[in-house]
Amino acid sequence: MSDSSVAETEPDVSRVLGRVRRLVVKVGSGLVTDEGRGLDRAAMARWAEEIAALKHLGKEVVLVSSGAIAEGMQRLQWKKRPVAVHDLQAAAAVGQMGLVQAYESCFRQHGLHAAQILLTHDDLANRKRYLNARSTLRTLLELNVIPVINENDTVVTNEIRFGDNDTLAALVTNLIEADLLVILTDQRGLYDSDPRKNSEAKLVIQARAGGRELEKMAGGTGSEIGSGGMLTKILAAKRAARSGAHTVIASGREPGVLLRIMRGECAGTLLVAQTLTLAARKQWLADHLQVRGKLALDEGAVRALRDDGKSLLPIGVIACDGEFDRGAVVSCMAADGSEIARGLVNYNSAETKQILRCPSQEIEARLGYIDDSELIHRDNLVLL
Repeated sequence: MSDSSVAETEPDVSRVLGRVRRLVVKVGSGLVTDEGRGLDRAAMARWAEEIAALKHLGKEVVLVSSGAIAEGMQRLQWKKRPVAVHDLQAAAAVGQMGLVQAYESCFRQHGLHAAQILLTHDDLANRKRYLNARSTLRTLLELNVIPVINENDTVVTNEIRFGDNDTLAALVTNLIEADLLVILTDQRGLYDSDPRKNSEAKLVIQARAGGRELEKMAGGTGSEIGSGGMLTKILAAKRAARSGAHTVIASGREPGVLLRIMRGECAGTLLVAQTLTLAARKQWLADHLQVRGKLALDEGAVRALRDDGKSLLPIGVIACDGEFDRGAVVSCMAADGSEIARGLVNYNSAETKQILRCPSQEIEARLGYIDDSELIHRDNLVLL
């Protein structure tokens, strides 16, 4: 298999990675548990050694690790991943014990402490809890502790979960304003076709994060153990890029992979962030995975938001879908069905439906009162 680059004009890899001070490293279930056969302690020890070496180089590292459910399955001697939520939660509760103990033991060999952080989407959807999580992680980094983060599978349901730890890793990258997200997988990186089916598949060396051609290349899930495939990694890189973070997708089975990446070697696929770093409040809005409603916009409203940086007025909204309260996060949709923005709405769904296509000066006449002349103020809106 030969290698290729989707974006030949991207900046030099070593120059991009040479500026990294803070990074998030994500390892998946298949790697951590040796494809479900139990915790791969040798691999975990190797990653801990590499992270310790990065610490000696002055880097701040956060580890996002899958594996609790898979480890729990192994301890409970379950051969197949359960479907029922309560079974998954039970497996996570059992497996989390072994996972954290193993990491603490590995890092202690290098004079480092590990800290367990369990997150749910609700922790990041609530502004106060978002800031609390941010402060805790930053404090741990200042204390020279390695935060080990996992989704809190013991309490979440399908309605409020992240869905996979690739997404969680991207959100953590944005949360702590890391410079780089490293996603370790069982592949060398992203290929232009499935290398398990096509021996001529080419490794993508470098590309622009968020490029639509990348999503076309990515396939589905490749393991019964984990919940994420290459597509979730591409989308995670797109999300991480919103805060200006680059992403590297590389093989977690290659010795010294983290150190090689930081030296600027070609150790996988580098997805370069192109967007400017979003302000903290707007990053929080962009990170919401669960929006409460959708607003369909006309072309004039789309231009006002996208080109002119204006607030969203009721007159530019064609339709309202969903039930939501004032202050909820809603999506702003273009005619082609793409989400162009999201923000905090000033009216609930019933009120919004009453003032669709309404000039702002007529809001009071329709509702009997007026709270705001804008449906979403530009300070509470972020373009996607």
